[in-house]
Amino acid sequence: MSWFQPLLVASLSSTAVYVGYSWVCLLRNYNEARKVGVPVRVIPISPGNTLWTFVDKQVVSLFKKLPLGNGTFTRYNWRGWEIEDRYRSHLEMGDVFIQVTPGRNWLYVCNPESLLEIFRRRGDFRRPLDIFEPLNIFGPNLYTVDGEQWKRQRKIASTCFDEQINEVVWGESVSLATDMLRYWTSKDSVSSVAEDTRTFSLHVLARAGFGKSYKFHGHDERLSTTTASSYKDFLKTILDNCVLITALGAEFFTKPGNPGKVHKACASFQNYMTKVYEDEKRAFAKGKETDRNLMTSLVRASQEEAQNSEALTEKEIYGNIFLFNFAGHDTTAHTLTYTFMFLAANPAVQDWISEELRYVLGDKRPFQWHYKLDFPRLKRCVAVLMETVRLYTPVPIATWTDKQAQTLKVGDRTISVPPETMVVPSYAAIHTHPDYWGADALSWRPSRWIAKRPNSFEEDVVSPPPGVFVGWSDGERACPGSKFSQVAAVAAMAGAFRDWRVDPVPQAGETLEAARARVLRLIEKDSAQVLVLQMMHPERAPLVWRRR
Repeated sequence: MSWFQPLLVASLSSTAVYVGYSWVCLLRNYNEARKVGVPVRVIPISPGNTLWTFVDKQVVSLFKKLPLGNGTFTRYNWRGWEIEDRYRSHLEMGDVFIQVTPGRNWLYVCNPESLLEIFRRRGDFRRPLDIFEPLNIFGPNLYTVDGEQWKRQRKIASTCFDEQINEVVWGESVSLATDMLRYWTSKDSVSSVAEDTRTFSLHVLARAGFGKSYKFHGHDERLSTTTASSYKDFLKTILDNCVLITALGAEFFTKPGNPGKVHKACASFQNYMTKVYEDEKRAFAKGKETDRNLMTSLVRASQEEAQNSEALTEKEIYGNIFLFNFAGHDTTAHTLTYTFMFLAANPAVQDWISEELRYVLGDKRPFQWHYKLDFPRLKRCVAVLMETVRLYTPVPIATWTDKQAQTLKVGDRTISVPPETMVVPSYAAIHTHPDYWGADALSWRPSRWIAKRPNSFEEDVVSPPPGVFVGWSDGERACPGSKFSQVAAVAAMAGAFRDWRVDPVPQAGETLEAARARVLRLIEKDSAQVLVLQMMHPERAPLVWRRR
């Protein structure tokens, strides 16, 4: 045991040094925060602490059980606190407040005009690239670059998300939704909604991203195999392990010699992209037309820009194709899971959208549904999606001031934001604040998005005042795939709710009304921020489908 005592001393010394350094940094950051002149809250552990992100909720829940355990630490020092807090902190402290941590200070903003200014001044309030560095798995992309490089990438990438791609998304989503409904209606109850919407989203991206169509298989229909054999399987492995990749870094999984399945998936997906890239370059050079998808569109758009010296590099094309899949997969899947759960708990809203679907689509079979004619008229389905994203925004985006202080107008005053300060649009607050959404701001009510046209049966989707709804960000930073995701989600709802309805499965001795209330409680209590906001245990609310 002669080795134990020195090891213990070294461990305790290292811990003492780390804790001491953290408190010095916390004091320094506190002094900086006080200069801003806004309410301050101090939390002892940085949100960027990797170890803390694995244990934060468990530790906080233990502290809450202690006497005087409900304080600033247990309120704010865990991932996803914003969803539980909603607008309450801003109601207490005003449109802006600052959190002090040992790492960086975090300025939270809940003012529409200020948010628009933050989005507009992209050069002053930059993307914190170090946070997104792990997404450089296959190359630089819109999440991992800034400045002129970002402008060049954004210009070319934006051209890919056009109406032609949206039409592809519509057709593929309708087909997949039909198969997904077939699976759900064949079961006595369904507890795999989250898994099935992930499959739906993955297959939509496979078709839109690479022109590959795959038949939908429900959770219990999939072949149990440990061997990935297709591009889709490799991409699924990568997306399923994104938490691990972001924690350990991309280099760990992409360096040669790594024997793991994630490394194999990364290498195989890279080889697949390289083949498509080379084939498309040759086709472009020969003037040949090919299947239209995101990969071919990105290659062709880049080749067309080559004469202006603005073409994307091969690595940038791979990086952005991965980003499109990464950003679109879980966001669409988890938003659809929330949507189906909310609809199961709200039969009146199901009737409301079914009425629209019957009016617009009539008795046409799904393969006859037309993107250009039918999608623009499904306003109530869009409203259901908007209301879901309002309450459960999947990916809140933060900015920071980098190396220079910045001024920011908040209400009738202008504050000076210190260098290296995170500036966070308070999505969960701005989307639920009673000043902007009324007394029922915390209620899921899709009809708030609909306005009837005078003397007409037609309806329109209401546009909230600028800066009040930023579900897909805003300004230059607005998500280029926002309509892509809306088309996929609306197609899924159309396939599921024209002729069918869904209810939660009551537990023993439970009425259907009580079951619906339980689902709403589960949505509220079971949501957490992983890479995106999601329900952690949706399988606890099995659903049953019945024909209308």
